[in-house]
Amino acid sequence: MTAIDGPDVPLRSRLTELLEGVVPWDEQERAHLTTAAEWIASGAPLYRLRKPDVPPMHLVSYFVALDEARAELLLVAHRKAGLWLPSGGHVEPMEDPWDTVLRECREELHTEALPSAVSGNRPFFLTVTRTRRYEQHTDVSLWYVLRSTAGAVTSFDEGEFEAIKWLPLRQVLAEPGDTLDPHMHRFTGKLMAALAR
Repeated sequence: MTAIDGPDVPLRSRLTELLEGVVPWDEQERAHLTTAAEWIASGAPLYRLRKPDVPPMHLVSYFVALDEARAELLLVAHRKAGLWLPSGGHVEPMEDPWDTVLRECREELHTEALPSAVSGNRPFFLTVTRTRRYEQHTDVSLWYVLRSTAGAVTSFDEGEFEAIKWLPLRQVLAEPGDTLDPHMHRFTGKLMAALAR
């Protein structure tokens, strides 16, 4: 039995459906969606089996806590990456990416994940990114937007993160790109456009 004929076929179909629901923000996201769709269809392993880089390309769920009333989002100072990022984690074998969000939100931000009006429990943005530190690998990241308020997150996983901070969306765009996830500015631009509609 090959991977493409294996027990993960329904989940591959689900991932393909999720990708089809992401409206690309720009040509880079369009290219990333194509790369991710081809990877899923290829039968290649989808999940990290051994930290940090086996297989060298694997699925991640990011989630961005958004206080829509204040137009602020939550970023975390990730110890290993050395960057300000959204929270998130690796999708476990046979796990739906939204279930990853539910699990990781409890583990990392000690709160429940609430779907946002922006995209519900479906991904809003997708990136394919080569990591820059330690053993390099490629993360295929589904970005979810969660409904939150600045006062709702009062503690976090201090083993993973040095700090957390709420930033106005416009301030995120003003932050130096080399201090953030490499796609953070693009994600924020897409989010601001969605909120303006």
